[in-house]
Amino acid sequence: MSKPPRDRAPFASSTYFVTTNAFASQPIFQSERMANLLIETLLDYRSQGKYLLHEFVIMPNHLHVLFTTATGVTLERAIQFIKGGFSHRAGKRLGMHGEIWQRGYVDHRIRDVNDFAQHKQYIHQNPVKANLAETAEIYAFSSAFPSFNGDDPPQGLKPVS
Repeated sequence: MSKPPRDRAPFASSTYFVTTNAFASQPIFQSERMANLLIETLLDYRSQGKYLLHEFVIMPNHLHVLFTTATGVTLERAIQFIKGGFSHRAGKRLGMHGEIWQRGYVDHRIRDVNDFAQHKQYIHQNPVKANLAETAEIYAFSSAFPSFNGDDPPQGLKPVS
């Protein structure tokens, strides 16, 4: 088996909208402590520089996230940080063992600033459409909540000024 050359360029960063579901669509994130632990996980890997976190919403049985992978971090690896990191923390801190996440995820690569804006709006309105909140800003488990400061879109997605 041949080894790839060491001078190969690292993976370029890309922006994605990702949806991933709880195992068997169970509403495990409806509890405040589970949702807050997932937010902590998202923010921790963001602070480690694994990705830029633009937007997210934690629904009772799934997660939507809009993020840009760091250079050298694949989409698969970023999702592994989120899902695996959360599962590890839930097991260690909350004694949760067994399946937490459904296998796989659905992803969409963000093409431009309009695509970014549409997915941001979708994330913000998800709890409103699901009747979990009257407005996006009062749903605490979302980037629309006023205390969250998301990362700016990457330069390539920003509108030309």
